[in-house]
Amino acid sequence: MIDSHTHLDLCDEPDSALVEEASAAGVSRLLTIGTDEASSSAALRAAGTFESVFAAVGRHPNYATGFDDAATAALRTLAQDARCVAVGETGLDFYRDYAPADDQRRAFAAQIELARELDLPLVIHTRAAEEETLARLAEAADVPVVMHCFSMPERLDECIERAYAISFAGNVTYRNATDLQAAAARVPVGLILVETDAPYLTPAPFRGERNRPALVAHTLAFVAQLRGETPTELGTHVEENGRRVFRWT
Repeated sequence: MIDSHTHLDLCDEPDSALVEEASAAGVSRLLTIGTDEASSSAALRAAGTFESVFAAVGRHPNYATGFDDAATAALRTLAQDARCVAVGETGLDFYRDYAPADDQRRAFAAQIELARELDLPLVIHTRAAEEETLARLAEAADVPVVMHCFSMPERLDECIERAYAISFAGNVTYRNATDLQAAAARVPVGLILVETDAPYLTPAPFRGERNRPALVAHTLAFVAQLRGETPTELGTHVEENGRRVFRWT
């Protein structure tokens, strides 16, 4: 299995301990995600240290304040590293309102173009901005898209039609997440991914603890049951999907 979205730099444990525990749990690949220049650099360092770790570099919408051409240039330099397999996470977040909307839009547009320029997939964060996020992505039909921590089950059919990779985090295991669970059961086998978003969104029954990559096994097992698959079967599918989307070896 894989963890298609994690933040090693934000977890309490050293990277080495997190990677070792994940490997022991059967996790063959981790994608650790940048949210700004510093965390993107940390992601690349981890990817350069551990064979199973790859990096995505980007500017999260919550950290988009002041985004300009210099920020784009810095991300371009980072994204040209051989261990970078995606741009992001990027998108729009009008729920927290941590960054001005126009700065978010500027950062999002720049990262769409960067992903196109470098022929990399785009990892999307969206919250309270689904309509605009999908509208902007519709203008980038040539860019592969990963919907991180899928949160728009009411737009599932549209995402499937666009062939977006759809990734489910630990919140799909929560008792009240019936709409997400129904979506996870319906995603075509060739589009589904699982993730931790560690150290956030810890899956049941570990809520109350900080999340870590090894716990993706519990999310995968839960989603497999929803889909009438074994964890081994779903694990094989998500490994194949990760290899196709991120083109890692």
